[in-house]
Amino acid sequence: MTAADALTPADAPPPHPATRTRAPAAPATRGASGPDAGSAALSLAIDIGGTKIAGALVDRRGALHATARRPTPPSTGRGHGAAPAGAVGAACASPGAAAEAIMAAVTEVITTLARSPEWARVTRCGLASAGPVDAARGTVSPVNITAWRDFPVHARAEAALARHGAPVPAVLVGDGVAMAAAEHWLGAARGRRNALCMVVSTGVGGGLILDGRLRPGPTGNAGHIGHVSVEVDGAPCACGSRGCVEALASGPAIARRAAAMGWRPTGADRSAAAVAAAARDGDPVAQAAFDRAGRALAAAIAGTATLLEVEAAVIGGGVAAAGEVLFAPLRRHLATYAALSFVRGIEVVPASLGTDAGLVGAAAAAFELLPDPALDAADPAPTPPRRA
Repeated sequence: MTAADALTPADAPPPHPATRTRAPAAPATRGASGPDAGSAALSLAIDIGGTKIAGALVDRRGALHATARRPTPPSTGRGHGAAPAGAVGAACASPGAAAEAIMAAVTEVITTLARSPEWARVTRCGLASAGPVDAARGTVSPVNITAWRDFPVHARAEAALARHGAPVPAVLVGDGVAMAAAEHWLGAARGRRNALCMVVSTGVGGGLILDGRLRPGPTGNAGHIGHVSVEVDGAPCACGSRGCVEALASGPAIARRAAAMGWRPTGADRSAAAVAAAARDGDPVAQAAFDRAGRALAAAIAGTATLLEVEAAVIGGGVAAAGEVLFAPLRRHLATYAALSFVRGIEVVPASLGTDAGLVGAAAAAFELLPDPALDAADPAPTPPRRA
């Protein structure tokens, strides 16, 4: 246990309802009355990223009951300093060893959460991962976790759950889809029937809410707007295409563009955040770099709205933290690209859930995509809100 593990330790995880042979005497019953009514069923949420692996037990109202976190081990044993302690501290001398070290970190998060006295209330699991993901096969190949290529994280996570007495189903979604699920449930897309939610950070991802429901698509990648081409003769993208939104509007793309145009930082920081600070101070080159990013995002949002008639675009991620430095040019260009009458009214709003969006979204996806009529009918908590 570390200080980051916000739960009560126990010698072993309590028995899970799926393994019990008779009704428990403990009061963790579904459909209870009182202030905790509706929160009996919990989802285990796992958020897998390039720098951290986070987990939480999340109830039907979006409250986090216990949390755990581990750093994501490096994809190679060379040049990354000392290995972390514990099960993930094994030397990553080969891609296979690195892949197993990363899975060991996921398992450590599950093991930590299994010590929670509320573990017995877990009824399903949501796995959100950097992508691409393949939900149909249960595999992930994150761009920023190079040791995982077609890694069977879904089956491995379900096996870890079963070992801890919780043989519950899991669902795998990309991190952009998880963000969409979170913002629709509790954030800036709440009550919207049709919305595009975007993560603009080191990469650009997204997810879709259509007809009031999360639509992850067959492989869990629907809404992955970062690899929509908005410049048909644009520069090659890492994905193999050309002129992708990610190649124009991600944080590294903004920083590269500013440097190529002659921007020089006042200090050592050359990131998009430093470009944003310079733009805020009136630097015309920094402003031009963000204008280009805003234009790329506007073209992609307008295209999505024209195709699907989404009413709002919710934008989160590190680049969105630039605020009006990004949103002002984006909205200005959107007025040009969203020319048809049925897309002119699309709203662009910042995401509201911040760093918890991945965990909340993984739980929201599990509750929505893995319904359990027997359990959920007895649980009076509302499902993610939708506009009538």
